[in-house]
Amino acid sequence: MARPAGAGLIAALDTQDPAQAEAWAGALAPHVGLLKLGLEFFVAQGPAAVARLARHRPLFLDLKFHDIPNTVAGAVRSAGALRPAMLTVHAAGGPAMVAAARAAAEEFGADRPAILAVTVLTSMDAATLSATGVSGGPPQQVLRLARLALESGADGLVCSPREVPLLRAAHGPGPLLVVPGIRPACSAAGDQSRTATPEEAAKAGADWLVVGRPITGAPDPAAAAAAIAASLRR
Repeated sequence: MARPAGAGLIAALDTQDPAQAEAWAGALAPHVGLLKLGLEFFVAQGPAAVARLARHRPLFLDLKFHDIPNTVAGAVRSAGALRPAMLTVHAAGGPAMVAAARAAAEEFGADRPAILAVTVLTSMDAATLSATGVSGGPPQQVLRLARLALESGADGLVCSPREVPLLRAAHGPGPLLVVPGIRPACSAAGDQSRTATPEEAAKAGADWLVVGRPITGAPDPAAAAAAIAASLRR
């Protein structure tokens, strides 16, 4: 997946409704670089509906695979047939799983999807991590999982904007950093715990910013996307 000039914008189409997704995709395509589809849409509508949306913009297929290596490899092969630009796996699945995902992606040659490893979900804070048995808080866990994933073949990482400076300091400009938890000034955080504005995330070194509800929940989603995209060009 080519890097954008500066930080690029990804619109998250979080819906089960294919008509709504189609309307958003058509309206937002002039203002964004990619369209994100996740589990909500994929489970409700299946691969064919995903493929139809790809005519608007390249797809970020955010299914967060997390299973034994053989199963994840098979899932990557199946999802790769839809020709997404990027696919996600959970870094917590371990080195063998991430390596299996990368190997399966390589079977698609030059058109292969970039494999992104999800580090710590942006809805999680230190208390949530502690409840799962992970001590040290999000920054330490993100750095731990990032190293594991990159050494195992991941092209990049999904992290909150708070960890972007840490990852750039640790790993330099190489890894592709895709960053959800983006909230324009005056937007509600919702269920996100670790957030930043688009300008803050871009300045920190994010490659792609994932924005959902601040765009799709706006009275005019296209205008909201255009405003965020313009803020990234300043």
